[in-house]
Amino acid sequence: MLVSLLKKTGLKLSLNDPRWGNRKDDGKKAQEGKKPGEGPPDLDQLWRDFNQRLNAFFGQKNRPDNGGNGGNNNGGPRPDMKGAGITAGVVGVIAVLIWLASGAFIVQEGQSGVVLTFGKYTRTTPAGFNWRWPYPFQADETVNVSQVRTVEVGYRQSLRNKQASESLMLTDDENIIDIQFAVQYTLKDPGEWLFNVRDQEDTLRQVAETAIREVVGRSKMDFVLYEGREKVAYETQQLMQQILDRYKVGVLINNVTMQAVQPPEQVQAAFDDAVKAGQDRERQKNEGQAYANDVIPKARGAAFRLMQEAEAYRSMVTENAEGNASRFKQVLVEYQKAPAVTRDRMYLETMQQVFSSASKVMVDAKTGSNLLYLPLDKLIAQTAASDATAAAARAAAAAPAANTVMPQEAMQTVEVNSRRDSRPSRERESR
Repeated sequence: MLVSLLKKTGLKLSLNDPRWGNRKDDGKKAQEGKKPGEGPPDLDQLWRDFNQRLNAFFGQKNRPDNGGNGGNNNGGPRPDMKGAGITAGVVGVIAVLIWLASGAFIVQEGQSGVVLTFGKYTRTTPAGFNWRWPYPFQADETVNVSQVRTVEVGYRQSLRNKQASESLMLTDDENIIDIQFAVQYTLKDPGEWLFNVRDQEDTLRQVAETAIREVVGRSKMDFVLYEGREKVAYETQQLMQQILDRYKVGVLINNVTMQAVQPPEQVQAAFDDAVKAGQDRERQKNEGQAYANDVIPKARGAAFRLMQEAEAYRSMVTENAEGNASRFKQVLVEYQKAPAVTRDRMYLETMQQVFSSASKVMVDAKTGSNLLYLPLDKLIAQTAASDATAAAARAAAAAPAANTVMPQEAMQTVEVNSRRDSRPSRERESR
């Protein structure tokens, strides 16, 4: 606007112009004794020329006054007071426009502008071109809301630079643990961040310390050290966000990163020994469990096998007893029918059983038979050996399993009873 006004008035602001600020009728007087471009023009002449051009622009005629002005103006025209007022008004308008233009400001992408009215928070402006009332009514402040900020708890810059007052805390099982962690956050409300909290970083550190102490205080030490680190970090982040929202700090917690979780340095060696002993205990428990898994099934199998063998033996004995009882009842019935025949039969069977186990042979010497010269004792021994071998083979074939061992006395009893049952029947048939 100022440039267009100067173009309309014809005013040239160039020091290289030899006619800069000179009137047409007295240009020669102003530049007497000077060559073009030799020196600056007269300031009074510049002011007079500016007033004349302004008067011509606003419809005023040029009224030069050639006399009666004294020697102050060196015979020049008298300044017009009305033109000077108009000039002052134009200059004032230009100054106001410049003052209003000073209220414009640009906010970069990823930032937010905060407008203050007499130092009090008024509004938040987005990224781009914005305007506010100029000084001293309003002021603006730019805040970076996209930057990821970090606050460290338990250490500063390096893990070696520990802060024991922040990192040492008590667990639920009354153990002390040393934790260093970092909190990453961004700003979600610049107005709350600037004016609701005095020392933002220290407030965030205290909130983080409070939150993690609460989470660790209801957890066991082993849980915090090993399998529960991620869960502790997540619960700390959630609790911090709740506290900061309640305080209206204008912060969004992005992540909580555990840097170091360990016992205190003073008891680190003892804790390592305890951890090693716990690992040895777990190893021995696993070895014992493996041995138990190997032995117990075998023992259960052997017990089941013995139970099956006992059940088979019980069934065999029971069946034999029932058979003997049935045979005795049948013999009793026959005895009641013919007591003499049955008595003779029982006598003969008993004598046969007695003589079968005797090593001597009784012979009637009156008959004089040649059989007396036969080796009867060897024949009897050979017959007994063959009978024992056959009985052992039958017992092995009747066993339910390869490892089944039947009682020898029971097998001999069964074999003797079977022979007893078979011989009388053959004798009866022969009779």
